[in-house]
Amino acid sequence: METADKPQTKRLYSLDALRGFDMFWITGGEGIFIGLATLTGWPIFHWWAGQLEHVPWHGFHFYDMIFPLFLFIAGISFPFSLAKRLAANESRKLLYRHVIMRGLILVILGIFYNNPGPIVHLHFSNLRYGSVLGRIGLAWMFAALIFMNTKLNFRIVWFCGLLLGYWLLLLLFPAHDLGSTDIFSREGNLTSHIDRLLMPGKLYLGNHDPEGILSTMPAIGTALLGMFTGEFLISRYLNQKPLRKVLYMALAAICLMIIGQLWNLVFPINKNLWTSSFVCFVGGLSLLLFTLFYLIIDVWNFRKWAFFFVVIGLNPITIYLTERIVNLHVISKFLLGGLIAMLPGTWSTLLYGIIITSIGWVFLYILYRYKLFLKI
Repeated sequence: METADKPQTKRLYSLDALRGFDMFWITGGEGIFIGLATLTGWPIFHWWAGQLEHVPWHGFHFYDMIFPLFLFIAGISFPFSLAKRLAANESRKLLYRHVIMRGLILVILGIFYNNPGPIVHLHFSNLRYGSVLGRIGLAWMFAALIFMNTKLNFRIVWFCGLLLGYWLLLLLFPAHDLGSTDIFSREGNLTSHIDRLLMPGKLYLGNHDPEGILSTMPAIGTALLGMFTGEFLISRYLNQKPLRKVLYMALAAICLMIIGQLWNLVFPINKNLWTSSFVCFVGGLSLLLFTLFYLIIDVWNFRKWAFFFVVIGLNPITIYLTERIVNLHVISKFLLGGLIAMLPGTWSTLLYGIIITSIGWVFLYILYRYKLFLKI
């Protein structure tokens, strides 16, 4: 289970900043930039506003990488936390219990997140069991178990096997129950078919769930990519030559993106199916983004600008759950709705985005000052 001889386990400021950057877009950030597009009419803002919505099926927008980027970041963190636990002589039994419990807790939290309301009023046949948190929990858990029980060469075999195996399953076993002959359509793919047969409760899209059963398989590959990155960082390899370390990560990122685009020709990039091409392309893009943050923050030591994102990144689950429990839109309208109503309508989306982001950030900053962090 060891990744290196006496590995370096110093916390990466860049990783907290990138996690915060990722969460920023779903805690008000998208409203700010959509508001800028509405207010200014500038083509660059209109283009970016278009990137802040999911692609309906095949294809890719920036918004499609927010979820897998978070899973990738969780993967990077694992070799660091594992090294600390091993250094503290934590038993193998406790390590397994931590990994499995974390995965299951996220699944349970995801179910409650998708189905808010008093427990006594929940109808189990109408619940949605697939969730973002559940996908993160299960994919991270299985990836962690693979990481703990294999060496690097077999981890790579696992990674390739998961992606190739998923592709072959969808190629060889099309679904015809809804009459479609397109094996990668929402109606005709094996992933959706298995969810319709086996997933309890309701599916998010009626005949498909983006966080379903079979698509967890390639998502494990996303978590493993993060763990490969964390293992590379934690090792002593090129520790005295950080710029070369950055260069290698950038080259690996570009290679993954190229593989993803080439694979896209026969296996479309698709977040809903979490296709193998999607894993490679978005994994490469995530690695490239992390490499940029790592270079600026941890290598060049330009840190002050990142504090805003670090405050968010240290409590990501907290703000994600808070957004579900406390309606920040209602609070923002209560505080400044009257003032905003007095301004031209083109200002409203931008101002509400700024207010919602500010409320969430101040809340997280208070938790940060008192060192209150929700850790699972």
